[in-house]
Amino acid sequence: MTVCYLAIDVGSAKLAAGVVDENGEVLVRDRISTPERDVWPALSRLIKRVQVTAPGDPVACGIGCGGPANPLEGTVSPLHIPSLDGFQLAAEVQLLTGLPTIVDNNSKAVALAEAWCGAAVGLSDFVYISMGTGVGAGIVSRGRLLDGNHGNAGHFGHIVVEPDGRPCLCGGKGCVEAYCGGKAIEEETGRPPQRAPQGIVERTGILIGRALASLGAICDLNTAVIGGSVAIGFGEPFFGALRAELEQRAKLSFLRGFTVVPAGLGQLAPLVGAAALARRSVPVR
Repeated sequence: MTVCYLAIDVGSAKLAAGVVDENGEVLVRDRISTPERDVWPALSRLIKRVQVTAPGDPVACGIGCGGPANPLEGTVSPLHIPSLDGFQLAAEVQLLTGLPTIVDNNSKAVALAEAWCGAAVGLSDFVYISMGTGVGAGIVSRGRLLDGNHGNAGHFGHIVVEPDGRPCLCGGKGCVEAYCGGKAIEEETGRPPQRAPQGIVERTGILIGRALASLGAICDLNTAVIGGSVAIGFGEPFFGALRAELEQRAKLSFLRGFTVVPAGLGQLAPLVGAAALARRSVPVR
């Protein structure tokens, strides 16, 4: 019998659920827009709908959610979904589905997915950077996903790139996310990110490159996989500006040849990532 996982993605723009098999193939999926209020009732209905159509019986459930999160306690406090602040998401989903359930930051989840069956297959050290509404990351070192003290390692969006810069939703100033997140770009330009002026596209690449050079030096890594609707939508002008900035900033010997590649899993990445969380936490013999 094929092993499969129930996968759930909780984002500020959409809620998604699906069933993913052991090869990372999405067998069933469904999604809705994230409501401004009553997020949990809407999510629970979506999960039930997907469970009914699931081929086979999932062995576990993984949830990727915007951060911060506390995987040890199963709680989430996504900055862009304030109504879920401190919500016991893992416990509620486990009660609803009857499955062992793990929740973690969605960027960390996609880092696992890219290593499993995406652009980072075979890599032992890399960072995955997600650029959507906000900016997040998952860091893999010596083949292991870094969790940190409270499970929040990888909040790349809150590296400071402009001292005394714009206020950020986290309460700080000058963070990557305050300039490079899709919401920040839309607020600045009055346009959706896919229609941002060329100057904003290039500036975004420069700031991501600046922060990435610092992260590479700290974590001794020289490969980045970058995904999310903003980065992929900006395309080569963004990646070109990023690589040029890295070349200027990443001068330590172990950073030479810093490689930056687009993510490999596209729009399915969040669900495959959620399944990767379940696969990592509930191994099947």
